[in-house]
Amino acid sequence: MAVVNPADERIPIRTLAPLAVQHLLVMITGPISSVFLVAHALKLDAGTSAKLLAAFFLVSAIGTALQSTGRLRVGARLPFVMLPGGAAVVLFIQIAQETGARTATGAVLLTAVVTFALVPVFLRIVRLFPPLVLGVMVIVIGVNLLRITAKLVLGPDGTATRSSLWLMVATIVVTVLLFRFLRGGWRRVAILLGMVVGALLGLATGQMGAVAGGPAFAWPQPFVFGAPRFDVLATLPLLVFAIGAMAEATGQTVLNTEAVGKKLDRKRDIGGVLRGDAVTSLVSGLFGGPVMVTSGENIGIVRITGVRSRFVTLGTAVLLAVIAFLAPVARLINAVPAAVVCGTGLVVFGMITGLGIKMLHEVDFGADPNLMVATAALVAGLLPVVAPNIYQSLPTSLRLVLGSGVTMAALVGVLGNLLFHRLSSQHGPALRRDETAEPARR
Repeated sequence: MAVVNPADERIPIRTLAPLAVQHLLVMITGPISSVFLVAHALKLDAGTSAKLLAAFFLVSAIGTALQSTGRLRVGARLPFVMLPGGAAVVLFIQIAQETGARTATGAVLLTAVVTFALVPVFLRIVRLFPPLVLGVMVIVIGVNLLRITAKLVLGPDGTATRSSLWLMVATIVVTVLLFRFLRGGWRRVAILLGMVVGALLGLATGQMGAVAGGPAFAWPQPFVFGAPRFDVLATLPLLVFAIGAMAEATGQTVLNTEAVGKKLDRKRDIGGVLRGDAVTSLVSGLFGGPVMVTSGENIGIVRITGVRSRFVTLGTAVLLAVIAFLAPVARLINAVPAAVVCGTGLVVFGMITGLGIKMLHEVDFGADPNLMVATAALVAGLLPVVAPNIYQSLPTSLRLVLGSGVTMAALVGVLGNLLFHRLSSQHGPALRRDETAEPARR
């Protein structure tokens, strides 16, 4: 009798259903917070925001189904869940603010196509993104997200009311306390529960927005911002980010295959994940969304529960699709106070920053070359974050590149790593530790 791989195991619906819901609860904050960021940054009306949220849920459902089934070598046939990428949302907003939402949509579509075509090439250049470069990139991403999220609590005059600040802080405190005292899989949904409690506090204090009326069902609208406009220079920051995201997806694929007890097939598994990401991002662009990524948090659920079947995440895809077509859900979420979303976002994106610091733990900063590369990359990456108008006098095309902290952190990090790598005769031992795992960990 043939042995069934745990990832391919079909499990009873009574076991599958609650686990599918848990995967949903872990990732659902991603689409919600992403829509709030886009809606507030681009000043979208409630109707457009609701359509965008429905589209995000639908695209997440499609991507999750692709990764779970792996048809036509698109997707990994692993229990992956997909959601809008945090840094990708930031870049989408930056491009939209600089050149318009239609250009941002075109940038997503171009990035998706290029990413799909570059999958074979990427598997050969992944070494250009060692932990030093990726760690700095993630830190810049986190700080940028914190800066954008903090603005959600501000009013039209650029200041926050006392009631909004109170609600934001209460949401953060409740989320931290839930994370501290909840156990097992419940800890994974502490962020969502914190948002729910924050919304209830907002309702009790009169800060909850009005829930608009309307039909019970709705169809997510393609090209919500209009026909896409293509600009290669405007797309460049997103393309650079996409390469870094491919490196991150590679690491997540390794973790997922380990979690399900499957031997890694580099070409099939990693290539499948990357193609799945690209196709899902293409669909996201059609609906006005950002580049999509696989959710690393859901791998933790697989480890905790011990249930490794990809049919569980396929069930999550079905739930996401159902939510996408339920219009009242989108309208209710859209009524959550901005202060609650701000508090939740600060916790989530603070964690992302911490993740970058954790990645740098592998780097030997006792070696001067590593310290210099990290310093240069952090300066280049954080300068446009702490001083947003510093490149305002430059041409638009150059401003888009230099003004993207993620892009500059990646470019300077990669170039710096290559520069000192060429001097390996002088600094070899320190750089080798940064570029690959320590011998004992191989």
